[in-house]
Amino acid sequence: MNALTLQVVSPVPTDIDIANSIEPQHISVIAKNLNLNSNHYDLYGKYKAKVLLPVIDELKGVKDGYYVVVGGITPTPLGEGKSTTTVGLCQALGAYLDKKVVTTLRQPSQGPTFGIKGGAAGGGYSQVIPMDEFNLHMTGDIHAITAANNLLAAAIDTRMFHESTQSDNALFNRLCAPNKQGNRRFNDVMYKRLKKLGITKVKPEDLNLEEVKRFARLDIDPDSITWRRVMDVNDRFLRKITVGQGLDERGMVRETGFDISVASEIMAVLALTTSLADMRQRLGRMVIGNSRAGDPVTADDLGVGGALSVLMKDAINPTLMQTLEGTPVFVHAGPFANIAHGSSSIVADKIALKLVGPGGFVVTEAGFGCDIGIEKFMNIKCRYSGLRPQCVIIVATVRALKMHGGGPPVTAGKPLDPVYVTENVALVEAGCANLSRHIRNTKAYGVNVVVAINQFSTDTDAEIGAVRLAALTAGAYDAVLCTHHAHGGKGAIDLGVAVQKACESATGPFNFLYPLDASIEDKIDAIAKSYGACGVEYSKQAEKQIKMYSKQGFSGLPICMAKTQYSFSDNPAVKGAPSGFVLPIRDVRASIGAGFIYPLVGTMSTMPGLPTRPCFYDIDLDTATGKVKGLS
Repeated sequence: MNALTLQVVSPVPTDIDIANSIEPQHISVIAKNLNLNSNHYDLYGKYKAKVLLPVIDELKGVKDGYYVVVGGITPTPLGEGKSTTTVGLCQALGAYLDKKVVTTLRQPSQGPTFGIKGGAAGGGYSQVIPMDEFNLHMTGDIHAITAANNLLAAAIDTRMFHESTQSDNALFNRLCAPNKQGNRRFNDVMYKRLKKLGITKVKPEDLNLEEVKRFARLDIDPDSITWRRVMDVNDRFLRKITVGQGLDERGMVRETGFDISVASEIMAVLALTTSLADMRQRLGRMVIGNSRAGDPVTADDLGVGGALSVLMKDAINPTLMQTLEGTPVFVHAGPFANIAHGSSSIVADKIALKLVGPGGFVVTEAGFGCDIGIEKFMNIKCRYSGLRPQCVIIVATVRALKMHGGGPPVTAGKPLDPVYVTENVALVEAGCANLSRHIRNTKAYGVNVVVAINQFSTDTDAEIGAVRLAALTAGAYDAVLCTHHAHGGKGAIDLGVAVQKACESATGPFNFLYPLDASIEDKIDAIAKSYGACGVEYSKQAEKQIKMYSKQGFSGLPICMAKTQYSFSDNPAVKGAPSGFVLPIRDVRASIGAGFIYPLVGTMSTMPGLPTRPCFYDIDLDTATGKVKGLS
């Protein structure tokens, strides 16, 4: 491998300064190291390329490499460093341990980049580069999702508008236009509608046309519509809007709103699809609401599924980039980790596993803590991909564990409480209850667990020893100290060795948390118990939705719990490892195209707002060099 050489300095400079100090290799060099030729990818400038799906078919006879997923303890404002660990581990495996490796990461949304969180390229000396291109437009996938999502939103309102203003004959004539010979024929939309309604004799001459005309109407119930418009910017003032206020749309006013683009179901579809044909089917069966009779209405019912697929045909190809030390990275998809499953795409992982081959490693990341990210990764992503990880890494820091042990709240802009920068072994030991539960839950899937302890300069040997002892006692295969933020791949060599050993010794059967044929309630109950809950309480709305989805035939889908990431419970203020609480389910919704039911535990905001001092205050352009400044 033609690895880049890091010149590490201390103290560690800003992320953007480190990223700008390294000249990336031309992406064709990275591709060549993976045995990809120019027919396997399309260039997007010098440092990015789209790897084409047919590569999977070409390599179908190659045995997969090891599959590793990185999760974390329950996140805190102090940060744990999952993305940084994912990148640092891959730099260690590729640049120092001479292993073939590919990192697979989600594409970040521009909302957090310009908002409060900043970018998601890793940090310090463990980053994906070019960092500015990674965090901004990249290859336009999120823009394609935005366009497709909003086309479907327009199709919904347009259909309701025309149904309200046109007669049965006019609607039917639009959907069943005569051919050149004057013979009436059904278009594809009408054929699918009739078949869905149980009418299999679909020749127009075999049917009473007057009777069939009513099938031209979808008769969408406006109150049932769940599809919203999206944009990739944090804008709290678009959370609730009214549409249909123009003079031509009088009588069509309804309340709706905007979500951030990564919360679109189309993003979840992209992440869970396995092929172009599979994506077309998933996009077509996305449910946008119900008819007044209670039947689900899909994108294909609206006749827009094909157009959505056209907008998404390039986005299905993962983007190839590189780390600071020249190891390859696939960046693809970025589903919202609350209402979706929060991990990068199946197709990126499948291509990567073939490219690294036997003995190689693919390291990916799951969103938030293991209670959300790893649970969804195992029960949703692994089900649809057929892939099984050999090792899970759980990232922890001494500081974060102190908060879980009862440490004081952390307020942005204020100095850390002294408890977080001075030795307090008792507080660390108390907080390890959170780590221990994550370890036990994760091991139940039949995978080995390695704990990565991200070190801060204020951590003491006694505190680190307490974390390691707690991890091993809970059943971790190993617990390893890491300094990859400050030292790059060199600081994660021990982690790389531990992960290799854990993968090589993984022999047990893989276990799901619940069977798909269980009821929706039983699946929710199984997940709630893994959180430590003693029971589940459903609102009347949630019970109504469960009954409807079961009646519509969707009860066999996996569950994607929409819950705060900051606690095992529904209350973000409750840290550690709470137990004996009742988990409230206030509503239940479905992403039928993506393929999951998502219960809502509390209120989930799908359109973030900007803080008092957003990250965009610091971002600017160096007009002399053309380089981005201030991106974090």
